[in-house]
Parts: sequence; C-alpha cells; structure tokens
Amino acid sequence: MQQLNLVIHNATGLHARPARAFVDLAKQFRSTIKIRHGEKQVNAKSLISVLTLGVRRGEQIVVDVSGDDEEHAAAAIVAAVRDGLGEGPDAGEHAAITPAVPAPTAPAHQQPAGAGAVIQGIAGAPGIAIGPVFRFERIYVEVRERFAGVDKEHARLQSALEAAQHQLNTLHAEVAQRADASEAAIFQVHHEILSDPGLIDAVRAAIADGRSAAEAWQIATAEHAAELAELSDALLAERAADIRDVGARVLRLLTGAGDAAPALPDESVIVVANDLTPSETVALDPQRVLGFCTAVGGPNAHTAILARALGLPAIVSAGAGVLELAAGTQVILDGGTGMLTVSPSADLIADARAAQRRQQQQRADAARSAAEPAVTADGHRVEIVANIGGADEAGPAVEGGAEGVGLFRTEVIFLDPKRVTEPTEEEQFAIYRDVAKAFGGQPVIIRTLDIGGDKEVAYLDLPREDNPFLGVRGLRLCLEHPDLFRTQLRAILRAASFGKLRIMFPMVADIGELRTARAIVEQLRAELGAPPVEVGIMIEVPSAALMADVLAREADFFSIGTNDLTQYTLAMDRMHPTLASQADDLHPAVLRLIAKTVEGAHAAGKWVGVCGNLGSKPQAVPILVGLGVDELSIAIKDIPLVKAQIRTLTLAQCQERARQALQCATAAEVRAGE
Repeated sequence: MQQLNLVIHNATGLHARPARAFVDLAKQFRSTIKIRHGEKQVNAKSLISVLTLGVRRGEQIVVDVSGDDEEHAAAAIVAAVRDGLGEGPDAGEHAAITPAVPAPTAPAHQQPAGAGAVIQGIAGAPGIAIGPVFRFERIYVEVRERFAGVDKEHARLQSALEAAQHQLNTLHAEVAQRADASEAAIFQVHHEILSDPGLIDAVRAAIADGRSAAEAWQIATAEHAAELAELSDALLAERAADIRDVGARVLRLLTGAGDAAPALPDESVIVVANDLTPSETVALDPQRVLGFCTAVGGPNAHTAILARALGLPAIVSAGAGVLELAAGTQVILDGGTGMLTVSPSADLIADARAAQRRQQQQRADAARSAAEPAVTADGHRVEIVANIGGADEAGPAVEGGAEGVGLFRTEVIFLDPKRVTEPTEEEQFAIYRDVAKAFGGQPVIIRTLDIGGDKEVAYLDLPREDNPFLGVRGLRLCLEHPDLFRTQLRAILRAASFGKLRIMFPMVADIGELRTARAIVEQLRAELGAPPVEVGIMIEVPSAALMADVLAREADFFSIGTNDLTQYTLAMDRMHPTLASQADDLHPAVLRLIAKTVEGAHAAGKWVGVCGNLGSKPQAVPILVGLGVDELSIAIKDIPLVKAQIRTLTLAQCQERARQALQCATAAEVRAGE
C-alpha cells in the first residue's frame, strides 16, 4: 500500500471543481483509494464524500492507495495535487477569489421592511436593477410512490438517472453558449453527483430496505446535502445547493412532477427567493428578470457564479426579511454593494438610475459607435460578425453592430429540451429565412448540424461512443445520416433567396469530406433552382490547418474554431477537470496553425474568420489581426468593445505583436508579451 501525505494548495481547498478533478483521477485506476482528513476517511472516488471532508487551503490530507496499479496511481495523484488540480500550478499562491462569507442569521419572524428601508445582503453579481418584486416559491414535490419490488425500483432509478443526464447535457450546452465553458463546467459537477458511488449506494441500500426509488432518493440526497451544509467552511457548505438541485431534478423525474419553477408574470421583475439552484438560475428569462435577491446563499455558490457569467445583477444572503416583501413591491437592487432598497422614493430611484448610467458608460461609449466598421488607425478593416443560436438573436445582433453572422449554431434548434423529434424542413426553413431577412444583404453563415462529442441529442438515438470527440461528430455524422443532412441543406438553400446565406461544414478533416458534402449541396441546389451559395469549412483539427492550401482550392472560405482546434492540437479536453487550465488557446502551437491557415487561404484568394472564444479576448485581438485574420465572429455583447479596441490599434503594431507571439515557446510567454 502507498501512503501519501499531501498539502492542498488550491486557494479554495478541495471545493467542487478541484474535488471533481481528484475524483476523476482516482476513478482512472483500479486501486482502492481513500482520503483521510482529521479523523474522517472517505472513498476518493465519491465526489460528495470528498467534499464532506471540508479540506481548506494549506491543510494536509493522507491518501491511502492499495491495488495492482497503486504506484502509477500514487504518482498521478502527487502530480495532480502539485499542479493545482485543474486550477494551475500556482493556484495556491495567485488565485484570486471572493472570500466565502457565511449567510447572516435573520430572526425567524423578522418584520417586513418599511418604505425606504435598506436590506443589506452580500454582493452576488454586479449591476443595478429597479423593478417590482416577484416571489419565487419552489413547487414542493410530494412522494406518493409505493415500493414495487427491488428490481422495479432499481429500474425506475436507472431510467430517471439517464433522463437527468440528458437534461444536463442540454443545460451544459446552453450555458456554454450564453456564458462560457468554465461556467458550464458547473453542470459537469452535477453529472458527477448523479453517478456518485456513495450517493447511489445509499439509495440502493434504502431500496433494499423496502423504500420506493423516489423515497430512497429523496432521503439520501437530503442527508448528503445536510452533511455538506453543516461544514464550517462556508465555501464548501454552499455546494449543498448542487446536491439539492440534482436531487430535485431526479425526484421530479421519478414522480412525474412538472417544472419546479412558478410561471413568471409578463412584466419585468426582480425575483426574490429563499435560494435558487443553478438550474433555476439558468432558467430565469433574461427578457423578464432584471435581477434576483436570495435570503441565503453565498458569493461563491454556483448560483452567484452563474449570475455573474450571465450578466444578471444579484444579491445573496439578504436574510429572511426579504421573504416578507409583498409581491409587486418596488425595490432597487444593487448587486455591487449587496443593498436592496425597499419602496424607494422618487429621488432614490433617480439616483439609482444615474448609477446605472455610470456603470454602463464604458459599454455605452463603445455601443454608440458599434455600427461603424472596425478599422485600425492606419486604415485596415476587420469584419466583426456575431455568433448566434436562433432567429431571436438576429435583432439584438444587428442592433449590437454585427456586420452579419459568422456562426449560426443550428444544433441549438435540435437541442431544444422541449423537442422530441428532429426539426422538419419547414421549421428550419422558416428560421433560416427570418435570420437572412433580418440581416438584409449582410452575410449569414449557417453551420450545418454539429453534434457529437459533448453535444448529444437524445431523440436521434445515436450509438454511444467510448471516445466521442474522436468519433462520429460534425460533418462525419451528417454524412452518415444523409436524410438528416439533406433536410437541413434543402431548408438552407430555400432560404438563400431571402438574403446572403453561406453554408459552413464543421469538423472537416480532409478534402474528401468537403467534396462529398459539396456535391450534395450542388445536387440539391439544382433540384430546387436555388441561387449559388458560398460553401466554407471550419478549421478545427490540425490536419485541416496543415492542408489549408489544398482545402482552399475547393472551399470558398475558412472559419477557425479555436476552441476545438486548441483541444485537438494540445490533446487536452477543454472541459477536463485537471487539464482545462492548460488548454490555452494562446498557445504558440495553436497560433502557428492559425497563421498557416491564413497563409494557405490568402494564397488562394480566400478569406479567413475566427469564431471561437479567442476572437473576443482583448489580449488575442491584436495577434489575430496581425496574423491576417479577416473576420472575427463573437458573442453579441462583445461586438462593440472589440470594435472599439481595434480602432485603437495599427496594423503594423498588430503584425509585430503577432510576430513576437509566434516566436514564443509557451502560452505564458505569449501572455507576458502583451
């Protein structure tokens, strides 16, 4: 047996993501691995159990490893802890984090606040909101199911767990699009909870004792959440909300209950709740919810993290008094200070609106000139377009200064959680037509269905793959499902008469795939009598970047997907708990492939865009411009600021910056040269 004495250096200790990194690593080995902290020892392959240890930064753990691969397991664990468990080797020294603050204790019968009173909570997410209160009260799920035998209850449990996994896949994809991959990783933690061995063993034990799957699940999740909530470390205690969130999701599936959230009114409101789960936070309609205030919770809870990522002003830990506010009460919510002002006077409302204006000034300054082109100080123009996922985003994109669409993620249509069948040709045609019309004569690039890897569509019943990122995904999947592919292409080609549509194929690895797909397009175009449509490809794998000169002879344009290009170039899953921090899209290897792509395209007279996260990063923009990238396709909210940044640069400066970046040996050196 190997016994390791290790010190955890992560700034937040073994909280959710580092704990998940440890657990995922432990699961890779056959050996039995246990962690001891103080008097308590737990299974290192159970996320919930590891979290209940409450390990803080600087504290020691003892890891016992026993089995036929114990030496390899021990070495891997030592290296992972030393490297920060996915938060970087210097996480313990340099990670910045808001201190965890325990929720204030409010009197059980606190009187409702009067007009002009201020309720002091904790800043959850910055921003000011002014509007009426909407009381969010979760619908209670009553368990009435009776025990029907061990085998039947196990089958019910398994079915609910699988359905919950599919729901989380959809939620993960949605958050990755609205925020970014790091916030979406919160729902990867929820995946881990669903398969936690400690939790599942407790549920199965309760079923064996004669309880229904629903009752057993309800009891086990409540007990595990309570154990976490009682920890003295407030940051770790906040993870109890994740267990309750997952618990409620599965319980609704086991009982057949509907949505747990009440329907929102038609007017814009400020949501007040005892607490919100991460799932409920993401489900808040940004068109109708101005912000939210919770009685409990903390600034490092996943609910607050998501609020910041989604740009939703929030206050947490405001105490029980907020729950006494009558529906419709006017309030001012300041997510930056944690202050909720009740029934404010006209003067206070005027002051709050003035503060809103000041906070928005920088973005507003950029927004005022958003419609103007992004032209460097020495006259070089870069096209700035939008990434969108539906027709409802077309209007905001136009208003935000987008010069077209560089990436229409059509998989969003297919991933709609309400959908049980694939969208028809008519459904797709209507969506593509509306987007084309919204942009007039500006180009709209429609990416054909890109699923597989981390994006699953349950109703398509695709076979499970051991390594989906290297399996049938993107264009490969479309070519293997010609009916699905042809339906989408027909819809796009029909809509092409209403604007300037372009077709883009994802995950192209060689020219044979491009030729096959392009031939299908031309066949369908002839059948429909549709106008000519430019056909391009995404550069997401190294083979495509290295063969850019060849591909450029037959593709009309390239768009570089830097997220996937980075993970395939560095052989690091960008969502991997221990490698994500190293999967840096500013790595010189990635930049060199971008440079080679641009070189090959320009030699053939073709243009190149970038549609990954890299295109909106301030430190990357000068490099991409200097490398010769012609177009940046980015999130709508980032368009004004990126345009404003480009106007402060010169092409000569950008080219020098790019030259320096290509000479660097590491991503850290690239960043240091900013």
